[in-house]
Amino acid sequence: MFDPENPPEIAASAWLNVEKPMSLKALRGKVVVMTAFQMLCKGSNNHALPQMTRLARSFQRDEVEVIGLHMVFEKHDEMTPKKLAEFATEHDLDFPIAIDKAGKRPTEDLPQTMAAYEIQGTPTILLFDRQGRLRRHYLGQVDDLRLGAEIMALAMEDAKAPREASIAVERRLHATLSDPHDHDHHGHDHVHGPDCNHDHDHGHAAHVHGPGCNHGHDHHADSHDHGHEKHVHGPGCNHGHDHGHEHAPDPKKAVADAVKAQLRGKR
Repeated sequence: MFDPENPPEIAASAWLNVEKPMSLKALRGKVVVMTAFQMLCKGSNNHALPQMTRLARSFQRDEVEVIGLHMVFEKHDEMTPKKLAEFATEHDLDFPIAIDKAGKRPTEDLPQTMAAYEIQGTPTILLFDRQGRLRRHYLGQVDDLRLGAEIMALAMEDAKAPREASIAVERRLHATLSDPHDHDHHGHDHVHGPDCNHDHDHGHAAHVHGPGCNHGHDHHADSHDHGHEKHVHGPGCNHGHDHGHEHAPDPKKAVADAVKAQLRGKR
C-alpha cells in the first residue's frame, strides 16, 4: 500500500541539469515540487513546463526545489534521453530533470517511479513538505495562485514541525483556498478524452495528503492493471488515447478525512 508518510524514492536512469543524481531523502528540509511530464504531451508543454520554470525562478532553491520527472509510457522511440536533452535546451528548461527508469519490459510496463507513485497520466504534480511527506498529488493543470499558496504554506512549516502544526496548516489551507470544483462545470470535474478542444480550466484531479494520511488510496486501485491507452493527459492533450471521462475525488473531503484521521490518532 502506498504510504505518503514515506513516499518512494525517485528511480532515475539519468538526470539533466545537475552534476550528480538527486534524491528525495537528500532534499529533506526543503519543500519539493516534482512535476511528471512527457515532452510530447500538449498539456505538459502548454502549462506544466512553463509553470515549472516560473516556480523555479520565483522561489529560492535552498527553500524550494523544483524537479521535473520525464516518464515515458508511450512513443518510446520519439522521446529518447537524447531527444529530451535537445528539447530541454530548446525550451530553456534549466531545472533538474530526472528520466524515469523503465520497467522490466520497457514498452509494456510502466516506468518505475510512475508505477511506485501510482501516477495516472501527465502532467502530474507531486508536492512534498520539508519532512519528505507527500502532501499533494495533482493530475492535470493546477492554477499558479493555488499551487504557489500551497507551496508557501509548506515553506512556512518548520522542518521539524510537530504533527499538530501540519494539521493546522491543512485546516488553514482548506479554509482559505476556494475549491476549483465549485467553479468548473457546476462541481463536476472531468479529465476529457481525446480531441477535447474545450478551453475550460479543468483537470484538477487532486489527492490531498494530510500528515499521517492512511486513506488506503483506493482511487488508484486500477493504476497498475491497465494498458497505456488508459493513461490520461492534462487539458489540451490530443494524443489520441481512448481515455473517456474520469471523475476526480473531492479535495475538501480528502483534507477533512486526513485531519479526522490525525485527531483520532492523537486520542
